[in-house]
Order: sequence, then C-alpha cells, then structure tokens
Amino acid sequence: MSLPYIDPIAIERLNLMNMAKLSIKGLIESALNLGRTLDSDYAPLQQFFVVMEHCLKHGLKSKKTFLGQNKSFWGPLELVEKLTPEAGEITASVKDLPGLKTPLGRGRAWLRLALMQKKLSDYMKTIINRKDLLSEFYEPNALMMEEEGAVIAGLLVGLNVIDANLCMKGEDLDSQVGVIDFSMYLKDGGHSSKSTEGDGQITAILDQKNYVEELNRHLSASVNNLQAKVDALEKSNTKLTEEVCKNIILYTLKSTHFRTCVFYLSISSVVWPCILSMTLLLHFTSETNGISVFFFKASRPDGAADGQVLGETRKQLKEETQLRLDVEKELEVQIGMRQEMELSMKMLEKDICEKHDALVELRQQLEDVRRLNHELSHKSQSSESSIKQKAEIISRLEEKTNQMASTIKQLENRSKQAEKQKDLAEEANRLFKQEFGDKIESLQQEVEQLRRQRYAAIRHRDLTYFHFFLSLGECKNCREVFCESCITNELPLPSSINPEHVCNTCYSTLMQQYASTPT
Repeated sequence: MSLPYIDPIAIERLNLMNMAKLSIKGLIESALNLGRTLDSDYAPLQQFFVVMEHCLKHGLKSKKTFLGQNKSFWGPLELVEKLTPEAGEITASVKDLPGLKTPLGRGRAWLRLALMQKKLSDYMKTIINRKDLLSEFYEPNALMMEEEGAVIAGLLVGLNVIDANLCMKGEDLDSQVGVIDFSMYLKDGGHSSKSTEGDGQITAILDQKNYVEELNRHLSASVNNLQAKVDALEKSNTKLTEEVCKNIILYTLKSTHFRTCVFYLSISSVVWPCILSMTLLLHFTSETNGISVFFFKASRPDGAADGQVLGETRKQLKEETQLRLDVEKELEVQIGMRQEMELSMKMLEKDICEKHDALVELRQQLEDVRRLNHELSHKSQSSESSIKQKAEIISRLEEKTNQMASTIKQLENRSKQAEKQKDLAEEANRLFKQEFGDKIESLQQEVEQLRRQRYAAIRHRDLTYFHFFLSLGECKNCREVFCESCITNELPLPSSINPEHVCNTCYSTLMQQYASTPT
C-alpha cells in the first residue's frame, strides 16, 4: 500500500504559519508582561520581523540581473501605496532613509514603520485580497497566495495593542542575517499531566525539526549554486584578463609601428636629396606565436611619390588613431567589466559568508532541537510509564468499585428485607396492642403507682439520713464525728480557753491529765 503524497510546499506554508502564530503570541505575552514601549533590541520583536520576512519571501519569483537571480519582497510591499493612500507616507519615509541601499533593507524598514503605525494587519489584508496583482511577484503555491497568508494577516490584528519605538537611523538593515531562533519557542515550561498535550508538543517539535532540515537543505543547495557561480566568474575573469593583456600588447605594438613610420618619413623629407638609397621602414606585425619583423628597401622617390607616400601615411595615421581610440574604448569597457566583476565577486563572497554564518546558526539550532527532542523522548517514556502505572491503579479502582457496587446491592437487598421485617414487626405490634391494650394500660398505671411509692420511700429515707447527719457533732480534741449523746461533755482544751465539746473517751483522758497535773 503506497503512502499518500504530501506536498513539501504545503508543509513549508504550514510550518511558517505555525512559526508566525508562536512568534505573535510570544511577542504579545512578553510585551504585556514587560509593560513598556518596545525598542529595536527587544529579542521577541526581532524574531517576529525575521519570521515575517520568511513568510513574505516564500514563493517569490526570481528576477534575473547581472549579479544573478534576485528575490526581494519590496516589490509586493510597494503595491500597498497604490491600494491604500495612507501607506504612501511609509513608502516615502523608507525611500528617504539614507542608509538603505538594497530592496531587502527597504522592505525591512517598511515592516517596522507599519508596526509602529499599527497598520500592519490592514496593509497585509489589503495586498492579500488582490491576488491578481500578487501573481506578478509570487508563485501560485506561495504562502501569500494561499489561505495561510489570510490567517497570518488576521493574527497580526493582536499586535495593535503593542507600542513600539524603533529607531532605524544607523541600523544596518541591508546586511542583517535573518535566521529564526527556535530556542525561544522550544522551551519546556513545565510537565504536563495530560498525554494529549505532550503528544501535541512532540508533533510540533517534529514539524519544526523537519522545517529546519528542509531549510538547511535549501541553504546548502543555494550555497552550492553560489559556489558554482563564483567558479564560473573566476574563469570568465581569467579569460577577460588574458584578452585585455593581448589587446594592450597589440595596441602597444601598433603604436610603436606608427611612431617609427612617422619618424622615418619626417627624416626622408629633408635628407632624400642627399641620400641615394637606404633602408626606410621597420614594420611590426603581431602574430599568434610572437612578433615578425620585415625589412624592405626603398629607392629615392620623386616629388609625386613623396606626396603619395605622405597621403598614404596620413591615411594610415587616421586609421591608427581610430584604431587606438577603439582599443582605448574597449579597454575602458574591459576595465569597467572587470571592476563590476570584482564588485560582484566581493558581494558574492559576502553573501557566501552570510550564508555560512546562517548555516552555522541553523546547525546549532538543529543541535538544540535534537537535544530537546531527546529530552522530550525521555519525558515521553517516563510519561508512558506513569500512564501505565495510572492505568493499573485505575483498573484496581474499577475492581474495587465493582466490589463496592456488589456490596451496595447486597446492602440494599438487606435493607429491603429489614424494612419488610420492620413492617411485619409493626403489624405484629399493632395486633398485640389491639389484643393486650387494656392490660398494658392497667400495668402502666400500677407501674406508675409503684414508682410513686418508691419515690416517697426514698424521700423518707433521705430525710431520715439528713436529720441524722444534722444531729452529729465533732470532738474538738480528736476531730472525730460522734452522735449528739456522745459529745455532751465540755472541757477547756490547751488550744482554747473556752470550754469545747469533747467525746466521752477524750473527756476521761483529759480529766486524768488535769488531775495528775498540779495547777
């Protein structure tokens, strides 16, 4: 069974839309927590502009120039001025900035000014609704041509609550490397207790990893293409240098030949009357293998011959002058092309260095993504083990719940039986009361009389005990309690002068002591 085909461009659009969601959400939350006006150095704001730049670059059509293929999103942004007159101020401000030299820098400045104006969402909706104009700049499957672009434009409405003050003077917007820092969006804020959230996070991480790998592959391919262009330019530069050298040598030889001819002709006009014959002319011709020198002899001409030679010499002089001018023009063209090629070489080397730096950062981010993926795999394994344990606990609880349900059913049956028995007992009690009601009432009356008699007897006994306790007295000498008849004697004690009640035993003892002790 073959797997269904998945369009990689659709995956790129989806990944860019997800990155835009994360960037906008993180920017709004961090800005609200910060509680102040944002500046150019705020990291979440910089990452937002990088993400928007990738979204606007997705599916751009290439334009061929002398330096190669060029992709810039400044062209679509210029359409906003035609569709919305309010955007003319931003476009004019961008064009007036002195430090911007490339369309990429102007596009970045336009995004920053639109955010400060709080009109970025409106402008994006305006150009997305005109797909007939965007088709000139974008491919049919580009993000700005599909529904993901409309989603991103809707998400940008939330940025109207943010206040930003961005100073673009002195900021190098032309040569900035736009690389998304995924580590800002891959931080694990805490362990989730729900397995569905963990699966969603793992899926998002894997999608982001696939996007990074795809972007790395595209960058590697573009670096290889640039390297091939550099090699081709080096070869063409070598060929042009060789041609320029050959042209310079040819021009030098021709100039030397011309000066030699003029010199000999000037001498011949004075010396010809005295000289019969001599060697006149040295002719230099440049060939492929070197220089061939030809000598020829001339006899003394007459006056007509001198005029003819002079006319030919003048004609040759004009031709040599024209040839010299042509060679100089060609030399200037070759020098200009060489300078332009050197400039393009420098720009290509700079672009290669930027791509190399971007590749290094992307590889570092890829390593971070792999590390986070490894950590998430460990966390997923631990969460799976905890889920298994929880499943076992749940199964045990379900068993206990079933047992409790069966017990409750048994108790309900018992309670129904008890209610039935209670009803039977009440019915038996009612029948018993009907049969023995009179006897029960008479017995209750007798019980009430017996209770009253018992209460009266207990009261009489208590009164007797009370009077008995009232009649008791205390011996002031031994401190013991005696009845009233046993403490009738009184004697003065050593501790008191007044006579006190004492028991009979203490009385006899004290009397003996008093009798034996002299007064």
